[in-house]
Amino acid sequence: MDSYKALSDGELVHLLRQDDDRALSELYLRYWDKMLVVAFNRLGEPEEAEEIVQDIFFWLWQNRKKLEIRHSFATYISVAVQYRVIDKLDKLYRLHRRGENAALYSDQHSPSPEQYLLAKELRDQLEAAVINLPEKCQIIFRMSREQGQTYKQIATELGVAEKTVEAHMSKALRDIRSNLTSTLPALIFYLIEKDHF
Repeated sequence: MDSYKALSDGELVHLLRQDDDRALSELYLRYWDKMLVVAFNRLGEPEEAEEIVQDIFFWLWQNRKKLEIRHSFATYISVAVQYRVIDKLDKLYRLHRRGENAALYSDQHSPSPEQYLLAKELRDQLEAAVINLPEKCQIIFRMSREQGQTYKQIATELGVAEKTVEAHMSKALRDIRSNLTSTLPALIFYLIEKDHF
């Protein structure tokens, strides 16, 4: 397994597509803790967060032959965690609305219909704004906001100067703010600065 530690994420994904379960194990060891933290921060439930991470790696193994990763693996799984969390919150919301198992979920984990719809609209608007960014800005924004990487870490991973990362982040934030200003002005800074998406 030590030889796998020296491989890049891209090389591991290539081996994964060739049914190498050790490549999956190495990717799991590299990223499970980061993914767990992101999921837990959004859900507040360690068991739910762990289930999401396990499900993602199970899905990766099940779909390894048709796996297509356009950017970095780190960005890919970060987005996967975000969408799984949104799906989980959506299911919890629907359970709450139907009254099933309502006692299992406190008010903290069961947003009101208005809160849920507003949060969903904000996430959708923000995601649309991020998708409209130039590719490099989008990658750097996701690495910063979704993976919690510092500008220095991003610069090292992408092989660019830290000032370049800062410039791309400034452009990304400016474009996102501009894009959202016309639709959701009151909550732009809350979403972007607090990283609530």
